[in-house]
Amino acid sequence: MRYHNITKDDMLNGEGLRVVLWVAGCAHGCKNCQNPITWDPEGGLPFDEAAKEELFAELQKDYISGVTLSGGDPLYPGNRKDMTALAKEIRETFPDKKTWLYTGYLWEEVSALPIMKYIDVLIDGRFIEDLKDPQLHWKGSFNQRIVDVQKSLEKGTMYLYPAE
Repeated sequence: MRYHNITKDDMLNGEGLRVVLWVAGCAHGCKNCQNPITWDPEGGLPFDEAAKEELFAELQKDYISGVTLSGGDPLYPGNRKDMTALAKEIRETFPDKKTWLYTGYLWEEVSALPIMKYIDVLIDGRFIEDLKDPQLHWKGSFNQRIVDVQKSLEKGTMYLYPAE
């Protein structure tokens, strides 16, 4: 897996103060995407042990609410195995921190993936420029949904977070 950046003290990509991992690789090609540089799965840097240590050092801080996995697309097929392992390790190491994940895939397409056991909130759906609204909270376009993953898995039906 490769990544482009680790953003510290982020307030825009999920609830609370967060650390954001921006991974490489995306096949959606959304028009006017905010991060087209992250589309190339061979772009950026290898997510090595030093990068993981940097991410985990941020998560150790009491005031950090959790991690947001974004990109690119963390669920790009080439990222799924490594992202699942990373999300599992984050959950085991920081059980009180919340993990958010942004993907262009729909909940219905990814809900059965093993990584979902370790994700708290999923923002799904491609960015659609014609549905863009800068006033939207935690998403770029109206079609995107903010899914309470654990409640959805538990109940067997999709629940939005917070109730919309």
